[in-house]
Amino acid sequence: MSDSRAAVVVSDAGLAQRLGLPLGDAAEAELVLRREGDRLVLGGDPRRFGAPLAVDFVAGRVAHRRRFGGGRGQLIARACGLTGGVTPSVIDATAGLGRDAFVLASLGAEVLMIERVAAIAALLDDGLARALAAPDTAAMAARLHLAHGDATRELAALVAASGVAPQVVHLDPMFPHRAKSALVKKEMRLFRVLAGDDDDAPRLLEAALDVASHRVVVKRPRQAPPIAGPPPRHVLEGKTSRYDLYVHRSLKG
Repeated sequence: MSDSRAAVVVSDAGLAQRLGLPLGDAAEAELVLRREGDRLVLGGDPRRFGAPLAVDFVAGRVAHRRRFGGGRGQLIARACGLTGGVTPSVIDATAGLGRDAFVLASLGAEVLMIERVAAIAALLDDGLARALAAPDTAAMAARLHLAHGDATRELAALVAASGVAPQVVHLDPMFPHRAKSALVKKEMRLFRVLAGDDDDAPRLLEAALDVASHRVVVKRPRQAPPIAGPPPRHVLEGKTSRYDLYVHRSLKG
């Protein structure tokens, strides 16, 4: 795993102190967390990383998916058990930019987002605040909760502190580098600088199985092997990705 503290500096002194990240500018690190207009962004050399990242639950890709993504017919909704009148609470233990979490919240689920990278957690917090202030998304954003911490080591404690019932745990661990690394999307390059590969995905799966009261849902590239460990009970396949479903140990039989 990469050391995100060495890769990121923060342009605002107050934010740097709150996050425990160094204060600096673009000349001092690969990535800079800074204010841009009304939002917090994280960016670096655009030739390498593309446009700066921000979390936006109100407009853009997330809004389009909320309106036209297919509702409860979406693969993630089916995988997490949002079928008919059933709406389980979900722990998104690898929150990233929160796109999947917000889709689930828009469908009525209470969702705890857990993110271990401080800079990404700051983007999530900023995006969540703006979504709570916007009339179109306030009710959905109210169902989202955020915790900054490492789910591989402290999942049970983070869940207990949140007050969200862990009926379903959703995992989307980083898939290892491919040989043609130059073809990796620029957004993914940024995430790899911050977090590296999820070499501890098997431990995360074990932690999730210990916490989830009903099921663990793991998103994988369609042709990728399952995470090392117990085999999934069910698999839901899409065009480019799939969901491996694991039932809680107490429900096996």
